[in-house]
Amino acid sequence: MTMQRRGIIKNPENSAIEKKIKRGNAQRQASSGRSKAAMLLLLLLLITVTGLVSWMYFTWTDDFTHTLVSRGEILTQPRVFMVDCSEDYKKYKHFPGCTPTKCGRAISDNVVTLEEAQRLRRLAERGLSLAGSDGGASILDLHSGALSMGKQFVNVYRYFKDDIRDVFTEEDFELYRDIRGRIQNAIAEIFGLDSTQMYLTKPTFFSRINSTSAKTTHDEYWHPHIDKETYGSFDYTSLLYLSDYGLEFGGGRFVFMDPNTNRTVEPLTGRVSFFSSGSENLHRVEKVAWGTRYAITVSYTCDPDYAIDNPSLP
Repeated sequence: MTMQRRGIIKNPENSAIEKKIKRGNAQRQASSGRSKAAMLLLLLLLITVTGLVSWMYFTWTDDFTHTLVSRGEILTQPRVFMVDCSEDYKKYKHFPGCTPTKCGRAISDNVVTLEEAQRLRRLAERGLSLAGSDGGASILDLHSGALSMGKQFVNVYRYFKDDIRDVFTEEDFELYRDIRGRIQNAIAEIFGLDSTQMYLTKPTFFSRINSTSAKTTHDEYWHPHIDKETYGSFDYTSLLYLSDYGLEFGGGRFVFMDPNTNRTVEPLTGRVSFFSSGSENLHRVEKVAWGTRYAITVSYTCDPDYAIDNPSLP
């Protein structure tokens, strides 16, 4: 007798249960997949945001500044910010009544009148129209006669000889001498100095800066530096601005680089900014983005061995 193979008889209830189990497993797998995808997306988003924040920090940190005085303000009294003096001055001979014992920076809008600043601006424009740097920064030094020309400097008095009297006048030089003396007295008053113990020193010069790319190291004005370390003779540095930030040029602000933040001065025609020259006042000038920035740097020393005379027209 031949045995007949019987098929497995499925219980309908068991079949329904199995379907539910399979459906549940499929749902759990799908849910798990979605959770993993969501977690991966969240991780990628976190990495992106973190990277963006880091990029913003390293890109914009230099722009996180405190403005000491803006271009829109007109100061009726000097704005003074005192800081602790550095150890720099101990490396040099001490001159009582002059060597910095009180250090800081100050800004004044009432040392030079607007009309006087405009006259000095015209003087600078006439002198610098004779030549100029191939790069973005040109200087004119009335004391030494140094004038930027291409990638070098020439002595404007020797180069143009008697023709220089068609460019400058005795009145120009008289105004320059008067203003530099007023700046000296303002520095002495703020820092409690004997102004007769202060001496003009080099370099003291007009500057014209625009957005042209630098061609030599002389054009790279934007590097952070300390005047006392750079020049040695400097004890007090001043700048007289001859053009307006935001109107005649963009960028070009003066930046004090303090440990916790940058502090800026926005140039205004006739504004004078001055400070002790040691490492307590590490600083730089922002790159000029557009337009032309005019200013005068006037420097003072306590050491008579580094003194220079007032300029005179040959």
